[in-house]
Amino acid sequence: MANDSSFPKLGKKSLQNLTHVLPITMWDFSWLERRWPGAGYEDIDVALDELCERGYRAVRIDAYPHLLAADPQKEWELLPEWTTNDWGAPGRCRVEILRPLIDFISACKDRNVWVGLSTWFRQDIHNHRLRVVSPKAHAEIWLSVLDAIQSAGLLDSILFVDLCNEWPIDCWAPFYISNDRAWESPASFAWQKEACDYIRERYPQISLTFSSSCSPNPSVLQSNPEFLDFLEPHFWMTTVSDFYKRIDYTYQRFDLSGYERLVLHGEYLYRADPAHWQGTLTSAIDKFADWSRRVGKPLITTECWGVVDFKDWPLLDWGWVKELCALGTETALATGQWHSMATSNFCGPQFRGMWRDVEWHLNLTKKMTSTSIDAQ
Repeated sequence: MANDSSFPKLGKKSLQNLTHVLPITMWDFSWLERRWPGAGYEDIDVALDELCERGYRAVRIDAYPHLLAADPQKEWELLPEWTTNDWGAPGRCRVEILRPLIDFISACKDRNVWVGLSTWFRQDIHNHRLRVVSPKAHAEIWLSVLDAIQSAGLLDSILFVDLCNEWPIDCWAPFYISNDRAWESPASFAWQKEACDYIRERYPQISLTFSSSCSPNPSVLQSNPEFLDFLEPHFWMTTVSDFYKRIDYTYQRFDLSGYERLVLHGEYLYRADPAHWQGTLTSAIDKFADWSRRVGKPLITTECWGVVDFKDWPLLDWGWVKELCALGTETALATGQWHSMATSNFCGPQFRGMWRDVEWHLNLTKKMTSTSIDAQ
């Protein structure tokens, strides 16, 4: 059970009442879609007990707001986002939203584990996500989720709401029409602000953000998203350097050529000059920390540090990935700007090579929970 006295009990106002850095992990849409035998989440109680055993105190999941708002009781048929990666289902699957969501949050509450809500706007066979035609419509689907959670008496378990994963990347926000898809563009900020303002009229106690997948470029670092309660940048060594370009990895989603290049070139390139690649990561962490200080917003990062895509696979070794992830975690902790962080984006039971190393997780989560936010 997660009952560390360093953390406030559920029911207090989430981020504002954290006293120590909160270990969090991302279970995305896997928590609901990977329910077949051996997929990792077929027994949620076991998965959550393992989460607590590794020292994590919060989990970020997809709440499927566009589908829950359309019909909370319906069984939805979803198309695969990819067949190459081990997040979610690699083929069509069918899910009900409301009952499993309430059951999951309730199971987290029993363990004093916070729940961060997000959405990848998963595509059902009728593409309901394209009905999100305005910031108001975006906010209203989230209000449907929060209303349902409040009705179940579970609102005090919600750590935050991230209104869209890695906004406004086209695969996650295909309904957003703009010639400029930069997270920090004026049009993007206008959408974000209007949606947040609309939700705050009903739920002012909920911390809100739009997560991003962007490098610490001048445009981002000079922006000031004052309408967000916290910043959630997702970044990795491979996205703040030319690492992927040098091995010709292009995020192949439905063929294995990308993983073949990782096998042939990934670890070899890293081991040839680890100090260089580590330096690109630590430099990015410092830049994001400086941005956080300047705008006065805390940082949370739930997808991070080493490589974007990885899995248990022949000739792929977790060692160098864990090395980078440990470095990223410890470097971010030392900046004093992160109020909550993951150790990687592979902290789930389907990534067995990463998940089974309990001591690796505990070493890092204990460092987080022993770091006082007040003392930073």
